Amino acid sequence: MGVPMELHFVSLDGSTEVESSAGLSFCEVVTFHPFDLSKDDFVFVPGLDLGLLSNPSFFRANNLFLNWLYEQYQSGATICSVCTGAFLLAEAQILNGKKCTTHWKYLSLFRERYPGAELLENRLFVVEDRLYTSAGVSSGIDLALFILEHKFSLKLAADVAKEVVVYFRRGELDPQLNIYLQYRNHLENRIHQVQEFLVNNLAHPLNLEELAEKVHMSPRNLTRLFKKTTGITIGKYQNQLRLEQAASLLGAGQKVELVAQACGFSGANQLRELLKRETGALPSDFFPCK
Repeated sequence: MGVPMELHFVSLDGSTEVESSAGLSFCEVVTFHPFDLSKDDFVFVPGLDLGLLSNPSFFRANNLFLNWLYEQYQSGATICSVCTGAFLLAEAQILNGKKCTTHWKYLSLFRERYPGAELLENRLFVVEDRLYTSAGVSSGIDLALFILEHKFSLKLAADVAKEVVVYFRRGELDPQLNIYLQYRNHLENRIHQVQEFLVNNLAHPLNLEELAEKVHMSPRNLTRLFKKTTGITIGKYQNQLRLEQAASLLGAGQKVELVAQACGFSGANQLRELLKRETGALPSDFFPCK
């Protein structure tokens, strides 16, 4: 898209060909040694397999890289990590006293191993003092778009997001697990069916009798089982679904009245009231930047 940017794919040990833990092969990779970075440069450290994170000899074998990473940060470069890449940043002694995050599965391990870092939970990415840490692969994309917006322009970030068909408005303070993933860590198939129906029919009025009939239950039993399984009521779950979709549409520049209609609210006032009560925000807070 015409941005003056130079990209290099770099290995830890000088290998020119690397295969990831997922079996993806990289060729024409170069070693990190020749690079002396400055304030205009960014380093992205990808996630590591748990087997490597649990192997002290891996970190010892790559001590030269860790020292190099520390030196680049001291020279003004911005250091970014994706997922468990934060472990390498911590090993390089650049997260001491700094806010950071990593994948939710490894929060306990990270906190135990690196007590000097200020680990934040349930964050897509964390930014502090030229250190950018992200929670997972998809949040690494969110972080990259955030950097493009702040380094170049909002339009460039939006154009890139559109080109690769990813959701653009996720930001630093958004949770790692959105409403579409929350409340789904259970094995009750009937409740999954109800949740799927609610997700796909946001504008549809809540009808307990209709939902219960779909899963061959009585409305009373469905209400009880849904709360027992998910920890929240059907109505609250539906409202959270609608609010998340409303925030997305508002962030895309849709008018409040149309958003309220599309998400099944009785009107713009109900949308405003629920947003204020549940998030403390107003519709205008989600409008895209100009």
